[in-house]
Amino acid sequence: MRKIIHIDMDAFFASVELRERPELKQLPVVVSSHHPRAVICAASYPAREFGLRSAMSMSQARKRCPQVVVIEPNFEKYRAVSAQIHQIFRQYTSLIEPLSLDEAYLDVTENLQNIASATEVAMRIQAEIFQTTGLTASAGVAPNKFLAKVASDWHKPNGICVIKPSQVLNFIHELPLKKIPGVGKVMQEKLHALALNTLGDLQQIEESVLIHHFGKYGKQLFLYAQGIDERPVQPERERQQISKETTFDDDLTLNQCQVYWPKLIDQVWQSLEKKKLHARGVSAKLKLKNFQVLQHSKSFKTALKSREDLAHVLQQLLLEMHIPDDFQFRLIGVGLYQLTAQEAETQLSLI
Repeated sequence: MRKIIHIDMDAFFASVELRERPELKQLPVVVSSHHPRAVICAASYPAREFGLRSAMSMSQARKRCPQVVVIEPNFEKYRAVSAQIHQIFRQYTSLIEPLSLDEAYLDVTENLQNIASATEVAMRIQAEIFQTTGLTASAGVAPNKFLAKVASDWHKPNGICVIKPSQVLNFIHELPLKKIPGVGKVMQEKLHALALNTLGDLQQIEESVLIHHFGKYGKQLFLYAQGIDERPVQPERERQQISKETTFDDDLTLNQCQVYWPKLIDQVWQSLEKKKLHARGVSAKLKLKNFQVLQHSKSFKTALKSREDLAHVLQQLLLEMHIPDDFQFRLIGVGLYQLTAQEAETQLSLI
């Protein structure tokens, strides 16, 4: 039986900024650029009381909260604080799987301090994070990653939620399906159409029925409904994608977007070369003015050879998406994935 901790920093970007500006702590503060089409990177807890949240457009945020205080993001600062936090993690375990700058899974089944209780490990980590950085973190302790992540959100901010193996089935019985990884709005609607609203509802459904409706993901839903998640903590996760995006001042058609792709291609290719990586996959992303996202990707057996190849693949992707001429976009992006070290790859010919 594994002992997994999920640590999630509380309003991380905003909290880092508020350390230096304590006079703003009781005010609705968001971290966001001042670009006319910017979205929120992080919202302080007073800001959340107005309904402000990450990924919300600043135009919508200002309608909800005209007095909102906006602080420009400083990602170098956030990376430095994240490094401090990971140094604390490493005092307890080498099995650390970062999900982002502000959250990570830790496997403390056998920890470096020989502490029998995972709960005690989590509490010590919380205390050391606060002592070192002045920031609070929430923790979830459970037998697997799925439950640990759900638990870390249970008593935010600065809370801890422990799910013991004997408590798993009771805990998940009333758990809303939206708490399951991978269940977004579209999947929720499909599940609701089958009168499925909680994991308890899923427990009543045969695995074959779920697979019939949801394919391979149906099997995963069946396992989650039993509180089962066999995924190990992966301490050396490969970087999954290099991507760059640009947000426009005004909505643009696909034809009007054409002048912006070369800069994005240059940026992702430079990043790829700087990190001495090869990429075997390319993705295109376009966000409509109503915030609907269109995406398409393509991968190859061997790596891309040049930025010209990348540009060629990107144009193929856009053609295959069959985008109507009158569609208007607020954002476009290019991504590279299936990344490997340069010396491990041969080059791809697109001829």
